[in-house]
Amino acid sequence: MLQADAYAGFDPLYKEDRKPGPILEAACWAHARRKFYDIFMANNSPIAAEALRRIGQLYEIESDIRGQSPEVRKEQCQLRAKALLQDLHEWLSQTLATVSKKSELANAIRYSLARWAALTRYCEDGMIEMDNNIAERALRACALGRKNWLFAGSDTGGERAAAIYSLIGSAKLNGMNPEAYLAHVLEHIAEHPAKRIAELLPWNVAALLQPEQRLAA
Repeated sequence: MLQADAYAGFDPLYKEDRKPGPILEAACWAHARRKFYDIFMANNSPIAAEALRRIGQLYEIESDIRGQSPEVRKEQCQLRAKALLQDLHEWLSQTLATVSKKSELANAIRYSLARWAALTRYCEDGMIEMDNNIAERALRACALGRKNWLFAGSDTGGERAAAIYSLIGSAKLNGMNPEAYLAHVLEHIAEHPAKRIAELLPWNVAALLQPEQRLAA
């Protein structure tokens, strides 16, 4: 399963003839919504406003169930979101026939309808959220600094950078200041048994440290 925007580079991953098999696509509602948002901000389109209202109803449900177990999320999506999605699909299909085929509204509607199965996959799997905003926010630091470290120098350098990014992101997810986490690791790693290196992973360190130690830098 891969949740992402409509970047064409991902398309080969979804093909049926992919070896060892296709990856299921979960599309991002934030990207679908953004197209209607831009139109509304540009010309106050009532059609775009209605699309935003309907998508907003879906996000209200997502907000209610965020953090719940996958089983609860799927159950609530089936009970509350599925009918709204069916209505939205019908409305989009009907609206498409009433607007100019070359308009930005038509492009926005076709974007959603063409990816409908992937956009609604979150209703079938409680582990999927409506969008991939969390992942994109986590990568924002990479995007902001990419000109500063455009060249990794080698494949090994790139792999090491990816490992550091993963550790920093995991530290944040576990409620730790990354600087405090890395300081703890550097302080203990020299005397730590190599076969127990997993004990220094962020979630294990977080369980050992007091709240003030996790946030100290």
